[in-house]
Amino acid sequence: MRAALLVLLALPSAAQDKMHLTLEEAEKLALGNHPQIAASRFLALAAAEVPVEIRGTQLPVFSGAFSGVGSDGGSRIAAGGLNNPVLYNRIGSGVALSQTLYDFGRTSDLIETARLRAQAQDRNVTFTRDIVILNVRRAYFSILRAGALVQVAEQTVKNRQVLFDQVEELAKNRLKSDLDVRFASVNLADAKLLLATSRNQMEASQAELAAAIGVKQPAAMDLEEAALPGNLPDQMDALLAQAVRNRPDAQILRLEQGAAERFVKAEHKLLFPTFGLIATTGVAPVGDDAVRKHYGGVGLNVNIPIFNGWQFRARQAQADFRAKSVERQVKDLENRIERDVKTAYLAAKNAEERMGLTAQLMEQARLALELAQGRYDLGLSSIVELSQAQLNLTTAQIANTNSRYDYQLQRSILDFQIAAP
Repeated sequence: MRAALLVLLALPSAAQDKMHLTLEEAEKLALGNHPQIAASRFLALAAAEVPVEIRGTQLPVFSGAFSGVGSDGGSRIAAGGLNNPVLYNRIGSGVALSQTLYDFGRTSDLIETARLRAQAQDRNVTFTRDIVILNVRRAYFSILRAGALVQVAEQTVKNRQVLFDQVEELAKNRLKSDLDVRFASVNLADAKLLLATSRNQMEASQAELAAAIGVKQPAAMDLEEAALPGNLPDQMDALLAQAVRNRPDAQILRLEQGAAERFVKAEHKLLFPTFGLIATTGVAPVGDDAVRKHYGGVGLNVNIPIFNGWQFRARQAQADFRAKSVERQVKDLENRIERDVKTAYLAAKNAEERMGLTAQLMEQARLALELAQGRYDLGLSSIVELSQAQLNLTTAQIANTNSRYDYQLQRSILDFQIAAP
């Protein structure tokens, strides 16, 4: 079944030229077109800006101001605050500088937390790509499988149609009974049902491939057969270690664990004081006589948390609990990865074994059909024996086809589970 299978995806516009597509080309097309990959990439870019945003609090902040005030000269603000400033008519402008001097490393902890989360989001891009590739392969092999089954069904219909025509003609000449005609008719109808079902599977798989590639309006394609992967390794220990080490979702969760632990440190430093510098200067060229034409000042600000309704303590406890939760999630994911790798390995191993067994079964069924056909032609057996031989061959052909594409699909699933390059 090395011939290319025609996959015709309906287009709302006029028919286009067929697109020759290999599995590698389908994967590249999906990586370039699928919106989920683009969405995860944008999220990664957004996450990469968070450390820069937090780091900005460690840098000097300059701001400018312009004020024009009309007031009842010399009056004071008497309500709304403890201070009691005097109001003067004036127009002035100036600049201000604020700089955090020391916060016991809390901002550094927050930066590292954001950096680890950004790395996790970046690994999520890889994880999304792996999922998209797996979906492409699943749809690709489903189409190839459906196409091969269509060929089996078409050949079965053709063979049973020939037999039906022969039996019907012999029955007209009183050489076969009407019962033979009925059996041949039932076998033909069963083959046509298989053909209709296979074609329906073909159409469904086409829709899946279009969605997996990320094409809004599918085009006509020619899919090439993919080469069978090599033999499976005898032991899965190395695969388990590779999966735990390389799986993007495991790397994401380990980075999240590191971020959670670093955030715990940052939250525990909320009770520490922070030191900052404030400076301002400017001019007031127009104003009351009491307003100086130039002004300036520098101050050191120390913020010492004393009591805020146990908010800091609650935040610290929340961070601790979240970090412990992520730690347990990492362990749970490692257990699930081990389970998934073992399941995928066993499924692939079974599919590999079934390829050889179904090939033998198909060959034996073909020989049995030839013998049954010869006995029926010689009048040594009934059509029941011939029908059963035909059914056995069709069943063997379907099993052989399924085993081939099952193996390719299961190997793709195993590659996904172990994060194979």
